[in-house]
Order: sequence, then C-alpha cells, then structure tokens
Amino acid sequence: MADEGTRRPGRNEPCHCGSGKKYKHCCLAADEAADLAALAKQASAAPPTPPPEDEPAPRATPPPRATDQPWKRAAQGAQGTRGARRVTTPRKAG
Repeated sequence: MADEGTRRPGRNEPCHCGSGKKYKHCCLAADEAADLAALAKQASAAPPTPPPEDEPAPRATPPPRATDQPWKRAAQGAQGTRGARRVTTPRKAG
C-alpha cells in the first residue's frame, strides 16, 4: 500500500520511476503485488476473530397472502404462484 506521504500516480500518468512509459504499462503490476503482500502480512499478523457463539436462525418466508381473485386461487393450488396456465392450440393453416 502507498505510504501516507507518497501518492501513486494515476494509471495514465507518466511512471514515477522515470522510464517515460505510462504507469499502467510500467510499474502498476509490481506496486499492486507489493500492496497485496503487505495486506496478506497484515492479515496474518492480526489475531483471528472468534466465531459467533449464537447464530440467529434463518428466517422462514411467510406464507402467501389470501386473495379474493378466483383466477389466482385456482392457480395457487395447482401451480404455486406462477399464474394461470396458458393453453396453446395449433395455428390454422391456410
């Protein structure tokens, strides 16, 4: 990670090493690898967090509300909540 006193250049700015290339083509990958290594070192040095003792039970979904619509009542019994069944007939030829 970048120190508080130093600032990394933007991706399209010239590289800070003086090569004349854009930062994204020169040192970006190396700087990101160094940042990841520093984060991994911090994570390994940090004490592990204990698992929670009391986990809340998963919430069950409530039952569907009653409806006064007869076309939905029939569909809910047979097919769940998908609605009325579509009837397809062959097209007329000619």
